[in-house]
Amino acid sequence: MPMSPRDYTRYFTPGHTFAYETGTIGTIDVRPAGELSLPSGRVVACDPFVALGAGESEPFTVTVEPGRYRVEAAVATLADPDEPAPDTPHLRVAAARLVIRDEPVVTWEHALQPGQDLAELSDDEFYGYGVDAGTGCFYDAESDGAFPECEGDEGPLWDAFEEHDHAPGPYLITSPSTGHTLAAFGSGWGDGAYPTWIGRTKTGAVACFVTDFFVIPGEGEA
Repeated sequence: MPMSPRDYTRYFTPGHTFAYETGTIGTIDVRPAGELSLPSGRVVACDPFVALGAGESEPFTVTVEPGRYRVEAAVATLADPDEPAPDTPHLRVAAARLVIRDEPVVTWEHALQPGQDLAELSDDEFYGYGVDAGTGCFYDAESDGAFPECEGDEGPLWDAFEEHDHAPGPYLITSPSTGHTLAAFGSGWGDGAYPTWIGRTKTGAVACFVTDFFVIPGEGEA
């Protein structure tokens, strides 16, 4: 069976705590990025420093009504209760969420790109996007080529992280030339591959997209 979803409700519960076997304690704070514009309703999730504008990341097959939707990040503050508090808190983005409607999620499903088939996955495998620059994001498919200012360590995407000493965010980035937006955030522990899930309401409507960065241990993990 492919990887199963975790309890993402607790991920986005302010004050939720979790622990590692090392004794480190994590405490969740939900931080807003702002409202992301989805002019086509086709959602893309990727590492923006690698894929933005390259045409490499296809949108998910599940679409939503065009509009503006809230993006937020579940940011974990990690601390060792036996050590003095550091001058700078240790922050990691545990998950990022694109909220389509504020309704309870009753089912979760993998967010898939065209051509991906869950039947091809082995036990605990998942489809996700690769991260090589320690960053993830959400944006609309129409925005893929709409950030000509962003190239490497130049442009508003880089500036957002640089101006905050590369804190994990989240940040809402606007192209000064096109007005398109993207929501960016640190990707948990950094580089790797991370799945995105779609939460649905009791009527089957899309409630949210959630990317899990594997900071919060699952059952049997620590």
